[in-house]
Amino acid sequence: MTTLAQLRKAALSYPETAEEVIDSGTVAFTVRGKRFASMGKDAVVELRLPAVDVDEVLAAHPAARPLPRGAVTVGVRVPIGDINGQQLNHWMRRAWLSQAPKRLAARVAAGDAATPGEVGDLPKAIGGPATRALTGAGITTLAQVAALTDAELLAMHGVGPKAVRILREALA
Repeated sequence: MTTLAQLRKAALSYPETAEEVIDSGTVAFTVRGKRFASMGKDAVVELRLPAVDVDEVLAAHPAARPLPRGAVTVGVRVPIGDINGQQLNHWMRRAWLSQAPKRLAARVAAGDAATPGEVGDLPKAIGGPATRALTGAGITTLAQVAALTDAELLAMHGVGPKAVRILREALA
């Protein structure tokens, strides 16, 4: 079963994401002030998504409902128990990309094509997921890595303890 902790980890893995708790107890995630995901005490996740993604979520999850804003559907509401972690990660990414400023979204999308060993001076040994995560966050050099803590690196989806160890060894 997917949890708020997993939702939080997925949301905060994207650059410039902020978390806030609204007075009603709703936990909301924003990118540059634009909400892309939230979850209230009712354990229902709200994701701001483009129409094509809304249709896909509604078709895949019978308990999902459209998220209206006036007469316009701006996303979906789906009980967190009805979505697995892999699906949550996918839809969280789609929601973040739909709300992020174009330049920031393009930078993250460019990270998808990053190849280990071909990005700045990042070591090939950190692997594809870590290379894509770092590139998506705009980090392409060891000098930029040096400015980050291990906790900041580990918070990036795709960067694990092995990648952090390899990066620290390369910096030494």
